[in-house]
Amino acid sequence: MITQKMKYALKALLVLADEAGAEAPAPLTIEEIATRSGTPKRFLEHILLDLRKQGVVASIRGRSGGYSLLKAPREISISELLRRIDGPIAPLPCLSRSAYQRCEDCTDEASCRIRKVFAEVFWSYLVLIDSLTLEDMLRAGTGRDLLEV
Repeated sequence: MITQKMKYALKALLVLADEAGAEAPAPLTIEEIATRSGTPKRFLEHILLDLRKQGVVASIRGRSGGYSLLKAPREISISELLRRIDGPIAPLPCLSRSAYQRCEDCTDEASCRIRKVFAEVFWSYLVLIDSLTLEDMLRAGTGRDLLEV
């Protein structure tokens, strides 16, 4: 399950992606992003700061300043965002790519039936989630299939 913080981040990024696709894209203020995304401004400030530190968005100071995407929506991986904002996405620590840990009560990973069953399900999930980008999310709800090639 994704956290509320991740949902807010995705909503903000979708607003920025919509703006990036406009004829004359301009940086958006926190107030504009909060209004368009329905995200509380106080949470958005922290989320945008994190996304700026991670190199996903840029911030511009001044009267015509605001936030904009640093990358094209097709280059922003949903699985990477999940890992950066919510942490490891594996159901078991012994299946995590970014935060692998052997399970404390495990005597043998190779014969662990719990690991084997969850690994099969998790790898299927990873194939899908690793292929999704912010651009795919932009297409969702437009009548085009999310998994179209």
